[in-house]
This record gives sequence, C-alpha cells and structure tokens, in this order.
Amino acid sequence: MAAADYPEEFLARLRAVTAKRAKTVIDHVLKYGRITTEELKDVYGYAHPPRAIKDVTDLGIPMERGSAKAKDGRTIAAYTFGDPAAVRGDAHAGRRNFPKAFRRQLLDHYGRRCALCSGEFDASYLQVDHRVPYEVGGDPAGELNVDDYMLVCRDCNRGKSWACEHCPNWLVDKKPSVCQTCFWCQPTKYTHIATVNVRRLNLTWSHKEVADYERLAAQAAKGGAELPEFVKAILRKQGKGSTQR
Repeated sequence: MAAADYPEEFLARLRAVTAKRAKTVIDHVLKYGRITTEELKDVYGYAHPPRAIKDVTDLGIPMERGSAKAKDGRTIAAYTFGDPAAVRGDAHAGRRNFPKAFRRQLLDHYGRRCALCSGEFDASYLQVDHRVPYEVGGDPAGELNVDDYMLVCRDCNRGKSWACEHCPNWLVDKKPSVCQTCFWCQPTKYTHIATVNVRRLNLTWSHKEVADYERLAAQAAKGGAELPEFVKAILRKQGKGSTQR
C-alpha cells in the first residue's frame, strides 16, 4: 500500500515518531511498502531485526509479518503496516524512561534479587521490567508505581520476552487481566504460565550455598537422576508422599 493510501490520521501518527530505529523502519515502509530482515541487517546495520520491528509496535503502530526472498533465495520475513484502525492509544505512545530515582526506589523496595529466579545480582545487572508486558498493557497511567514493575536479571528478562511473545494472550487477546495472573507477572502468586496450567519453582544457589548445590548434583548423578527430578523427589518425601494419582 502506498503512503497516499493510508488515512491522514494514521500518517500523522507515523510522522510523529522521532525514535531513530522505529523511524527508520517507518520511513522505509512508507517509501517501499515493506521492509525485510535482510534490509534491516544489510542496509541499516540492525543485528536483531525483530527488535527494530518491536520498536514500532511498542508505539502502538500495528505491523504485519509476511515473507520475501533473500538475495540467496532463502525465505525471510518481510514487514508491512497492519490495519490503521488497530492503532493503540496513549498508553502505547512510546515507552517512558525510568528516572534513576525510580530505579533506586525499586532497589529499596525489592532489594537486589531478580523477581523471577530469586538470584542476587549487582544492581547494574538488574533491569526494570513491566509486570504486564508493554505490548499488552502499555505504560500504566499516572505516576510511576513500584507495584507495576519489578527488577529482573538479563537472562530472565530474555526468557520472559520469549515466553510472552509466544503466548496466545500476547498474540491475540491482549488482556492485561490474563497477564496479571501469570507467572511472568506475579511469580509468587499466579494461576498459569502463558495461559498453560503449569507451576514452576526457580531456585538459585549463590556464594556459600553453591556447595549445597554441588552436593545435590552429585547425589542426583550417583542415583542416575536429573537434578530437577531429584529435587522434586526430595520435596515429595518431605511432604510425606506424592500428590500424583
């Protein structure tokens, strides 16, 4: 679809974008009708093309994924604008920046532990994360509130991103209420993980506790068991029997 075919209100929303990476994607699609992962890498130097596309969708601008042929004949992803009527409102007008004072507030409130794996990290390794993914809930209205965010380590943040981006609620329904009962939002109080009836327990051994981990691992290996199943067996025994039927 040519730029002239889009509603003026939609074009005005696109022109208002100033963030460099998102603007690069938008300008290219307006000019050529689509942008491929190959163009994002080779023309603009973006090593992770999906991140550039996400910069656009984070602004509430819908993008659709299709396919194209690369120079070597491979099938690659190509992106175009989605339905202009699907543009989302002010909550997705662009991710807000987190002031240093708010980051300190989170550290004072939660400590230096990752909310998802409970590992203790240097403060610089922890990242501020929306409990309800930005793609679903946008930025909560009003002043920043520690209850709407959590601190997570980089590895867990990547894991949450992957899980959420493959969740039916993220892909289709986009209901914040579903996210609010998910492990990735409330890891200590949840009813599902990405809409699946699953429970998980993340354990991290650090510092002097590493010796405890090594003993468990050695015992598991001696019995020919995988460590997670070995730990489950210990917990079942502690709980006086399995709940399985």
